[in-house]
Amino acid sequence: MSEPPAARVHAGRVVGIDLGAQRIGIARSDGARTTALPCEVLVRSGDRAADRRRIAALVDELAATVIVVGVPFDLAGKAGPAASAVLAEIADLRADIAVPIEVVDERLSTAEVLARRREGLAARDAARRQGRGGRRGAGRQRPAAARRPVVDDLAATVILQHWLDRQRRGHGDPGERQTPVPSAPMPGARQPGAAGQ
Repeated sequence: MSEPPAARVHAGRVVGIDLGAQRIGIARSDGARTTALPCEVLVRSGDRAADRRRIAALVDELAATVIVVGVPFDLAGKAGPAASAVLAEIADLRADIAVPIEVVDERLSTAEVLARRREGLAARDAARRQGRGGRRGAGRQRPAAARRPVVDDLAATVILQHWLDRQRRGHGDPGERQTPVPSAPMPGARQPGAAGQ
């Protein structure tokens, strides 16, 4: 019996990407496309082509069928310098990866991640004050540089989770920007699911 159209449309994992200037945060969905999970943070190599190859390898490894990339549009919803740079890199990714790429507004993702981090730190410190931890200096915050990989990783997770939630409810987010994807793979492009599950 052939697979119903809805099942085909929603088959495969989704990869969420936060293209930072220094690091690339990557998240993945579970097989059912209900939950976003932190996956990896890639440190920029200084070679954008090499960075794209690393992303393509991860997409293949995860057998992803959709990629969701956050773009830092400004408060007016327009593409400033940072967003323009990300959009240019997305265009390059499309030339290297034969998987549909969707663009979403990531303006609130980093703020949400930092809020979650603050809540987690506050709960941890409260527990330590009540005697369940007690390590000296527990209330001190880690330097921003030390927190950045965690923020990048979780930002990609938040971006992806928002997309998954909207898809599950059957409609797109008003802040979601979908861009055309070639109907056929470009010559030399990687095919989705080439690597193991």
